[in-house]
Amino acid sequence: MSYNPIIQKTIEHIEKNLHEALSLESIAQFAGFSKYHFHRIFQKEIGVTASEYIRYRRIANSANMLLYSGEKIIDIAVYYRFESQESFTRSFKKYYQLPPGKYRKFMSKLTLQREEVVLKNEQLVKGWQLSGSHPFNYEMGIDHEIFHKGNASGFLKSVSVQSQGEFATMMQQFKAEKHLGKRVKLSGFIKSKDVDGFCGFWMRIDDALGDVLQFDNMGNRPIVGDTEWNHYHIVLDVPENSTVIAFGVLLSGNGHVWIDELKFEEVDNGTPTTNIDFTGDLLDEPTNLSFEE
Repeated sequence: MSYNPIIQKTIEHIEKNLHEALSLESIAQFAGFSKYHFHRIFQKEIGVTASEYIRYRRIANSANMLLYSGEKIIDIAVYYRFESQESFTRSFKKYYQLPPGKYRKFMSKLTLQREEVVLKNEQLVKGWQLSGSHPFNYEMGIDHEIFHKGNASGFLKSVSVQSQGEFATMMQQFKAEKHLGKRVKLSGFIKSKDVDGFCGFWMRIDDALGDVLQFDNMGNRPIVGDTEWNHYHIVLDVPENSTVIAFGVLLSGNGHVWIDELKFEEVDNGTPTTNIDFTGDLLDEPTNLSFEE
């Protein structure tokens, strides 16, 4: 059984209610599971407990408010359900190694410096490249204002797109040799805005001739319109004759998509693959050759 749709629905609920009281019991009830069962499946899918997820998302949003609003620290602490400014400071320092006040003062200066950087330099993202049908109509880069955790996220957005048929991808590729015969999983968080085509993760396994052996672009579960941060994944097998693994985020048409906390790992065969099987569309034999039907 795949718990991913339930986890996604739960994360959507959490993201909308980070400023409200969120107990493990209430979230498990929302998901329709016992507290203990929900605790296990959430941690297995996301890598952290639900309580830890809520904590670091509140802290990440607090960091954003410290830099891009004039709200008092105590008001931010109360808004995100911390018992006191002291408890907020302890939690904040755990993630950012600075108390909130010093973080606001120090990082605000860095933010101003970043805004002075020429945009073409900002488009350079270490390890990533821009590709697709019309990459010149899109822009990729690093966003220090919108992020899921830490201080930044990657983004891909349309700039001069003429039709939904155009698309671009922020991608990278690497040798497959370390994962031959294994099942691999790409996962991470995506946020979207004004996407009028679709967006999502994609991953492809190729052989030495460039033929596609395994592929998934989330075409059967596309992300459209405006969505808050949520967790998505792709699982593919790496056949023994594989040579290249390519992956990234795809944006078709207009819009803006952010990605953060990507993770690439091997999984066991008990994890279902998401490979798109194109052979299912093939006929068993030729048909209607005289065009009489």
